[in-house]
Amino acid sequence: MFNKILIANRGEIACRVIKTARGMGIRTVAVYSEADRDALHVSLADEAVCIGPPPSAASYLAIDKILQACRDSSAEAVHPGYGFLSENAVFAKRLTEAGITFIGPNSHAIESMGDKITSKKLAQQAGVDTVPGYADVIQSADDAVPIAREIGYPVMLKATAGGGGKGMRVAHNDDECRDGFERASNEARSSFGDERVFIEKFIEQPRHIEIQVLADKHGNVIHLGERECSLQRRHQKVIEEAPSPFLDAATRSAMGDQAVALARAVSYESAGTVEFIVGPDRRFYFLEMNTRLQVEHPVTEFVTGLDLVELMIRIADGETLPLSQADVRLDGWAIEARVYAEDPFRGFLPSGGRLVRYLPPAETDVVRVDTGVYEGGEVSIHYDPMIAKLITHGATRERAIAHMREALNEFYVRGLSHNISFLASLIEHTRFREGRLSTNMIAEEYPDGFHPFDAIHDDPALMIVVAAAIHRRYMDRAAGISGQLPGYERTVKDQWVVVLHDELHLVEMRPVDGGHDVIYGGECYEVRSNWQFGQPLFKGTVNGDAICIQVERRNMHYRLFHRGSQVDIMVLTARAAELLACMPVKQPPDTSKYLLSPMPGLLTQLLVEQGHEVRAGQDLAVIEAMKMENVLRAERDGKVENVLAGVGDTLAVDQPIMKFE
Repeated sequence: MFNKILIANRGEIACRVIKTARGMGIRTVAVYSEADRDALHVSLADEAVCIGPPPSAASYLAIDKILQACRDSSAEAVHPGYGFLSENAVFAKRLTEAGITFIGPNSHAIESMGDKITSKKLAQQAGVDTVPGYADVIQSADDAVPIAREIGYPVMLKATAGGGGKGMRVAHNDDECRDGFERASNEARSSFGDERVFIEKFIEQPRHIEIQVLADKHGNVIHLGERECSLQRRHQKVIEEAPSPFLDAATRSAMGDQAVALARAVSYESAGTVEFIVGPDRRFYFLEMNTRLQVEHPVTEFVTGLDLVELMIRIADGETLPLSQADVRLDGWAIEARVYAEDPFRGFLPSGGRLVRYLPPAETDVVRVDTGVYEGGEVSIHYDPMIAKLITHGATRERAIAHMREALNEFYVRGLSHNISFLASLIEHTRFREGRLSTNMIAEEYPDGFHPFDAIHDDPALMIVVAAAIHRRYMDRAAGISGQLPGYERTVKDQWVVVLHDELHLVEMRPVDGGHDVIYGGECYEVRSNWQFGQPLFKGTVNGDAICIQVERRNMHYRLFHRGSQVDIMVLTARAAELLACMPVKQPPDTSKYLLSPMPGLLTQLLVEQGHEVRAGQDLAVIEAMKMENVLRAERDGKVENVLAGVGDTLAVDQPIMKFE
């Protein structure tokens, strides 16, 4: 077995590989860019080597630098993780030529399957059903339009390399096709160093279901069942699960057989994933093969009990698969939710920055957290915005969902925006609970995006009585302060007014052992907790039911977060509530004459200059953030008075880019 391996990646997947390698007694080497000098994977590894500046092309995609890091550290093998160079055949070949083992498939398989056009042709030859399309490289936007017309809209423009939703655009007409070609090409060039794009038919109301395969160097190939990855936003997976709530045994078997046949056709070795598009009639079509470890591999690990990273390492070392197809057993259900640094209330724009507080839920036999960050660390604008992957397991799908709900309630992140409220909303959604999924579900159920009213708590009384109980504790503590003037000691009333969404709610509180009885709406709520001042999680029971509510005290407000709902509550005396109604409301500043940066990122293009007349909908600027291009367009007609930022500037959220007359 290897003595030392280098992980040619960053973030949570680098930490994930280090964890398994350490358990196997293998030393690890981390590589990092200058932006990742203080990253978690750097501190976890036994050694670390800086490989360049922040841009991926100058660091994590720089093959020569990674090879030099292997030589300098005497690493015997390289695990590529996912993304970056994980599906780069040249990288695998260069490692082999240098006498370093690539922990992944051979370069032939990577070259064959990593290129979506070639893989589609090979799949057809292997008897695998494929999506109709134009299986060749498109040279320009002008060439893309007639091809798309011939296939028939809607079509999908896709980068031939990479994955993760990068370099993918759906087009419903000629204009979207031209724009989609340019965006897909640019993103593919930035993320994978390969700008080639092809086109295929976009299957409507599809499910995205993939088969995990394992193959060793001795001709043994098996599959580990499927993962349902249909919940996607802009082609980026959000929630995955294993098994699929849609497949029957016959379809599962047929998909598994085709995945194994395809792996055999290219002499595959290591872990890999064959992705399929599945229609409402359960007919399935080959989409692509990812010749690497998938982001969502933990759900398969939970239901099979296998460590895929360990198996990849052992296969790379020449060992035979320790199990046959007949040995594969699926136990229970697993769900993964991707926690991202993005603002769901602002169109899911990236939200890099420092993690002021980071308290993930405790890991147990049914809860797992894979992360590459820590409290006080930063989520960089240069890379993927993932904070963590939260994975839960249960004997049934219902239990796995219940564990996920509880874990999301406990996941405490402050300092930057995150999508936990959106994830909580999704797992509570009727369509998700019933398993009626498709890749269009998020777009259909949240057509105008995700808004605060989508996250309104289904039981506001719970938030009211908990806020009242917390406030009473603060008031009781204040009343007990020493040195009060005799005869003027502070007393605490039992009647209070709770202000929620500008509405007044009368409550009465009675202290009891272990908490309070809160009378609200004619009912008594028994609030019991050993919560201490300053703790971010209020854990306890209400009427005997266990709860976990995130709580912050912000001057006069209590900010509570539960089941994806965030509310600001004030608890006041009757007189204070009366005076509150007389307070003036501060109006926000007028920013209508400015183009503001909606996210932290790099300004890569300015498409207008001072004095230019612009029309509503016209492209004004392009910001690159988290490896994605974001086009800023004019909201109305106007004239540019002044340009306030330049190409190459790193922008902060709401930083002015230009001013209009």
